[in-house]
Amino acid sequence: MAKKAETRALAFEVGQSVVYPAHGVGKITAVEKQTVAGMALEVYVVAFDQDKMILRVPTNRAEASGMRALAGSKLVDDALKTLGGKARIKRTMWSRRAQEYEAKINSGDLISIAEVVRDLHRGDDQPEQSYSERQLYESALDRMARELAAVENIDKGKAMEKLAKSLAKKKIAA
Repeated sequence: MAKKAETRALAFEVGQSVVYPAHGVGKITAVEKQTVAGMALEVYVVAFDQDKMILRVPTNRAEASGMRALAGSKLVDDALKTLGGKARIKRTMWSRRAQEYEAKINSGDLISIAEVVRDLHRGDDQPEQSYSERQLYESALDRMARELAAVENIDKGKAMEKLAKSLAKKKIAA
């Protein structure tokens, strides 16, 4: 019986790119066994090259923590369509909206991140963003570009260009 539990299929494989909600796109570099507080744990070792960071996620908690495979092409298309939509900015205080935007970015959900990019995007003809707006916008845009680049197997610069084109469509439609 114990043998079967050890050989169960893992949700993710070594070499697979994954999205961890709080950090974005990373690559599973290994599956290790570690002893923590006297308990044996099996962990995914996830490397985030852009942040020069290594994260160890217990295999039995990976999905509960929000770790997921890269988005499929349909979800990416839906996210790009979201960018072209009309901004929906709530009439609440900035601090409350900033918290909501931060939560959306850290959710790891590509559509939610696209909503943040769409809502905080400023065209050349619009007023300047505040520092905190710009920080949230750039964080969401970077997170989205990294996932788009990983999904389409292109570099981040090309992904940024593709996102810029989707945001430009918004301006034409308005």
